[in-house]
Amino acid sequence: MGKRYYCDYCDRSFQDNMHNRKKHLNGVQHHRAKKAWFDNFRDYAAILYDEQTKKPCRKFLQKGICDFGPNCRFSHMSEEELFNLKRQVEDERQHREDSQDRIMPGRSVEDWLSRREKKRTALSSKGDLKNKEDSEEGQTDGDIPQQLLCIPDLPPSLLPPPPGGWNVKVSSDWG
Repeated sequence: MGKRYYCDYCDRSFQDNMHNRKKHLNGVQHHRAKKAWFDNFRDYAAILYDEQTKKPCRKFLQKGICDFGPNCRFSHMSEEELFNLKRQVEDERQHREDSQDRIMPGRSVEDWLSRREKKRTALSSKGDLKNKEDSEEGQTDGDIPQQLLCIPDLPPSLLPPPPGGWNVKVSSDWG
């Protein structure tokens, strides 16, 4: 019977030879199926831009159905759907800005580590440098860069202490 070629986009197979494969890959059905597949992964902003540049489909507005379906060059979105899409784009943009604000671009992990090391050496020499540095920068020991906190599944030894510190119970049973 020979080898068969299976096209994932079109969900069909055929005898694999150069002529059949070339004919299939250049066919309209394959191009439409491939476009439909990649359209599933488009972001909301690109979809909104495309839909806003298209004119409304008169046939779809009148009858609620269009012979061309997703291949129509006119927009099949209602005003309400466009409004919802705009809101999703705005929410996505706002979420992206919020996440960038949380990660302070001016602060790197190396800066934080060097400041932390200075504080530790100052504490070990019992100097007053810790208080001076904290007042200059206005930062506390618990001010850990977000780059470190966003790493999933850290072992307990690497997790930062809770805001109130660790609850340590001292027992006098050792005596």
